[in-house]
Amino acid sequence: MFGLTRDTYLLFDAGVTIVGLVLLITRFKMHPFIALTIAAGFLGLTSGMPTELVMKSFQDGFGGVLGFVGIVLGLGTMLGKLMAESGGADQIAQTLIRTFGKERVHWAMMLAAFLVGLPLFFEIGFVLLVPLVYIVARRSGVSIVKIGIPLLAGLSVVHGLVPPHPGPLLAISVFGADIGKTIFYGLIVGLPTAAIAGPIYGAFIAKRIPGEASPELMEQFVRDDADTTKLPSFGITLVTILMPVFLMLLKALADISLPEHHTIRVWMDLIGHPITSLLVALLVSFYTFGSQCGFSRDRIVALLNDSLAPVASIVLIVGAGGGFKQMLVASGVGDVIGNMAVQASVSPILLAWLVAAVIRIATGSATVATITGAGIVVPVISLVPGVNRELLVLATGAGSVILSHVNDAGFWLVKQYFNMTVAQTFKTWSMMETIISVVGLAFILLLSLFV
Repeated sequence: MFGLTRDTYLLFDAGVTIVGLVLLITRFKMHPFIALTIAAGFLGLTSGMPTELVMKSFQDGFGGVLGFVGIVLGLGTMLGKLMAESGGADQIAQTLIRTFGKERVHWAMMLAAFLVGLPLFFEIGFVLLVPLVYIVARRSGVSIVKIGIPLLAGLSVVHGLVPPHPGPLLAISVFGADIGKTIFYGLIVGLPTAAIAGPIYGAFIAKRIPGEASPELMEQFVRDDADTTKLPSFGITLVTILMPVFLMLLKALADISLPEHHTIRVWMDLIGHPITSLLVALLVSFYTFGSQCGFSRDRIVALLNDSLAPVASIVLIVGAGGGFKQMLVASGVGDVIGNMAVQASVSPILLAWLVAAVIRIATGSATVATITGAGIVVPVISLVPGVNRELLVLATGAGSVILSHVNDAGFWLVKQYFNMTVAQTFKTWSMMETIISVVGLAFILLLSLFV
């Protein structure tokens, strides 16, 4: 077609489709769910797929992703809501701050965000912990930027690299990776990455941009008369939110150390499944974050209902991304890109990072970057023997958080809450996100030498 070979045309078609997708989201401000659906249909029709298979492929991809990710998102959101409302997140942060002291309070904020962010979406964790930034800044006299950047780094790292967040979960589903190993490798890579991008970079940039807390928000957040008698204890909170991670890691350990049909391994495969483990933690939280904190059954049910409304948009975007990914595969575009990567001897890990990074910069969405990037790179798995699927997940996640700028809602969220100019937000938040992406990739490549 147009004098081009079939492979060249498919690449051209995919390029036009992705540019169109970016323009729909950024230029025309179209909702990503609608934009992804239109882009998938356009790619199917223009690539020469039979018309009866176009929507069927999209439907199969949509359902295939949400059959797993949708359930996990629902359970994780409910758990996060109960933890937020019970004050469990406050308890973790306050305990770490008391333990570390004022001199190292920025390290405490990074660890608090890392722990609290495990079951929470970035935006929820941010809104939940921002009051603590103001409280600590007021009581310790430490710069709000020095405290805030480590908190943002902790939240951003777990959002991009560690399940059960939607991006890593989706990439796990696409690449067929093991969730237990991904969590384990994600923690190995994530902690030092968060340390460099958070407390270390935060202390550096705070000397140049100390920040000035908004007087209105300071007045709203800093209160000394809050009732803390019914907060769940630090230990109870930690056990509850880390229970899914612990069960998934036990499953991975059983898979490595026991024969395939061993009774313990069979049961651990069930108990350590993401859906089961999150369900167990949620049921436990009904007591630890619910009745133990004085919540009635009606109050718990109301909180669970409230938690699901904000997730509806995310679920649709993730599902549509799965449909778009399936269209890339069904049209043959993925195979062409995979063959090119093999012939060019590009490291699949580097390719996954690069594709996700380009889409992230263009669209401003880490989730869209992960969805699209994973769909483009997945054919490489069958063409390059020995590719570590878990590290591909992490590389895609690392690429998806690079250089947040004006097309990312998170950029404006940080700007407003931290009372900074656009230029200051670039030097603090945007640079921190880029450090997470690049340093994360470096640690992933280093880890690939050993696993």
